[in-house]
Amino acid sequence: MENADRLRKIKIILKTLPDKPGVYKHLDAEGQILYVGKAKNLKKRVSSYFSKKHTEERLRMLARRIANIEIIITNTEFDALLLENTLIKKFQPWYNINLKDGKTYPWICIKKERFPRVFSTRNRINDGSEYFGPYPSSRMLKTLLELIRQLYSFRTCSLSLTQISIDSGKHKVCLEYHMGNCKGPCEDKQTENSYNEDIKSVRSLLKGELKAMRKNLYEDMMLYSEKSQFELAHQFKEKLEHLEKYQSKSTVLNPALGEIDLYSVIDDAEYGYVNFMMIREGSLVHSFTLELKKKMQESPEQLLELAIPEIRIMFESNVKLILLSHTIEYELPGVKFQIPIRGDKFSAIQMSMRNAKAYRIERLKNIQIVDPDRHVNRIMAQMKQDLRMPTEPRHIECFDNSNIQGEFPVSACVVFRDGKPSRNEYRHFNVKTVIGADDYASMEEVVFRRYSRILDENSSLPNLIVIDGGKGQLSSAVKALNDLGLTSKISIVGIAKRLEEIYFPNDPIPLYIDKRSESLKILQQARNEAHRFGITFHRKKRSKSSIKSKLDSLKGIGPSTQKILLSSFKSLARLKKSDFKSIQSLIGKAKAKLIWSWIQEEAGK
Repeated sequence: MENADRLRKIKIILKTLPDKPGVYKHLDAEGQILYVGKAKNLKKRVSSYFSKKHTEERLRMLARRIANIEIIITNTEFDALLLENTLIKKFQPWYNINLKDGKTYPWICIKKERFPRVFSTRNRINDGSEYFGPYPSSRMLKTLLELIRQLYSFRTCSLSLTQISIDSGKHKVCLEYHMGNCKGPCEDKQTENSYNEDIKSVRSLLKGELKAMRKNLYEDMMLYSEKSQFELAHQFKEKLEHLEKYQSKSTVLNPALGEIDLYSVIDDAEYGYVNFMMIREGSLVHSFTLELKKKMQESPEQLLELAIPEIRIMFESNVKLILLSHTIEYELPGVKFQIPIRGDKFSAIQMSMRNAKAYRIERLKNIQIVDPDRHVNRIMAQMKQDLRMPTEPRHIECFDNSNIQGEFPVSACVVFRDGKPSRNEYRHFNVKTVIGADDYASMEEVVFRRYSRILDENSSLPNLIVIDGGKGQLSSAVKALNDLGLTSKISIVGIAKRLEEIYFPNDPIPLYIDKRSESLKILQQARNEAHRFGITFHRKKRSKSSIKSKLDSLKGIGPSTQKILLSSFKSLARLKKSDFKSIQSLIGKAKAKLIWSWIQEEAGK
């Protein structure tokens, strides 16, 4: 399809779109779905793809590929959201966020069978069985299963326990019965009604209905106590203690608040991480983090909007109060959204965000080990976004100056490739044109010399220059780049040490990057490396100057002898600590006597 025809067709479609909520599908010339989206107002939302000047390249690419638009009108925006979720998972469009369904996580299954088993599984089978989860934390899964076993006894065998087989004596109790872990329904030692009552209690536990469970256990304990069946009463007392111990460990909010769901989100350049916490009667029943792969630079709010219906369906949650870390634009029928700013609810949201961050760190560490290239690509993409760069900073150069009261002014340039030091490319500079302690002029000279030489040699320029210092040092470096005509070709920032502010040219307001971000860590590492490299060179230069100035006053010790001593001892302190034989082996007996005599005089002062 010619571009003019494509635009003409889209223009006609846009005119006919309704001002109603619904879902839209962008299709290419071959009819493949490129993107699925929801809208409160289809006409306004879809038209925005063609009326705005998009700064994001992916949006521009999408708009250029759209050849047709299909819509589905819904009654409400929430209906549109649910339909969008279904269509994304069904068609997996190229430009949509990837939705993961949690199949790799374990669930707790109550098997659909006579005398149901309770066990953990990673495979959900559509056979009518009940599944609770998923549980990304194996510790929480084990804790729950252990609590269930402490409270109730269930069979673990896979026998088909029909009433006919039980009545015929086909089955025999196993070791689990003799250990007290099963009550022997296979030999009709436990009735089906009694077994199902325990299953009902397990179901309540997994749903977080702890109050009702506590009440039932307490009533059973008192009942057996009144009947003087103290051994059975003690068993229920122990079960009650197990339940209360579990609840005390998992309590995060006031139990009076009832049923609450928490959603928080964090993101980086590539992914979003939405943490969900199911709170029932103040206790944490579930904690789950959904990882979302970004496709269109989605905002945290957009990630949250997409994740909420996905997670509510996954966990079959219908609570009426949801706490959020970010504002979302749509409404759920009968549900109240809150963004707490203080108190217990705020603390709970903060805990949810810590869980999302912990999940992200764990994932990144795993990627770094398993797929180092992907790890580097992710960091470079994040730096590009954080530092507002047009390209990824694959090649970084950082400058730092060193001098003491204007003496021996030197500068260092360190080079990073793909976020790692490239030490064979480090360079030292002796400041030549600056007199005294003028850090700004020194920076201008060194930056000019560095890149004028690179231009002369036709070498590759860096993607990013980092200047150790604030606005003054940065302005001096920018002046040097202006003189060379490189201002538009290289990104440059300054990093001030006191608060780790990031300064940009011609912008008086600094940028503050998250102190834990990898972007800042790489900038700090480059800055620290430049400082270390510059200080080392400065010390060597001072040391050499010190030896030379002292030995110049000794008759018979010329430049060539001084050079031999410098290359061997490196510093005046080392020369003074050496012995006569070591000096003699280097410069001969006659000159060694002169040096040794001078050393003795210095020692006697």
